[in-house]
Amino acid sequence: MPEENRFLKNGMILKTKSHTDMPGNIRLSGDFFKRDVLLVAPELLGKLLVVRSDKNSLSRFMITETEAYRGDGDEACHANKGRTSRTEVMYDEGGKIYVYLIYGMYWMLNFVAGRKDDPQAALIRGIEGFSGPGRVSKVLNIDRSYYGEDLTTSKRIWVEDAGIKPVIKTGPRVGINYAGTIWKNKPWRYFCPPTP
Repeated sequence: MPEENRFLKNGMILKTKSHTDMPGNIRLSGDFFKRDVLLVAPELLGKLLVVRSDKNSLSRFMITETEAYRGDGDEACHANKGRTSRTEVMYDEGGKIYVYLIYGMYWMLNFVAGRKDDPQAALIRGIEGFSGPGRVSKVLNIDRSYYGEDLTTSKRIWVEDAGIKPVIKTGPRVGINYAGTIWKNKPWRYFCPPTP
């Protein structure tokens, strides 16, 4: 069972649930991420996102919401505009981190999926206790330095499987009206419904 913790961040007391380091937790390998994002994004739900702090302590948060962005054919995907210095990591093999800044203040945390030269990524929209990709990155202290980090070998961020099998719901992606009716209505947002 997760333990409830309170800690101070940016002058606010935040309530989080931390999952202990259980012997059964398995770090996800590259094979998990080197699949189509429409498999990876929903299967990330219930997995534990592990972050090591500057003080060498580990925090674990269950992933509760993701969105899939599927290659250069997806009008909502950054790679749709072609290969750029910003999207270069999306063309690598799955398992790398793609971060980008929005509104000049929020870093968006994405996990690259799929095979080399097939740009796909899963946006991490929610973790247990925190909803919204901007809030997630703020809580986890994600910044530009995470761009290109390898989740399979990193010492400061990775994903574990603790055998949690949540209920998964789907819905349209958020904030992509620019992509047009077909793409904004794709049910490529995956989330765990709130528990009563």
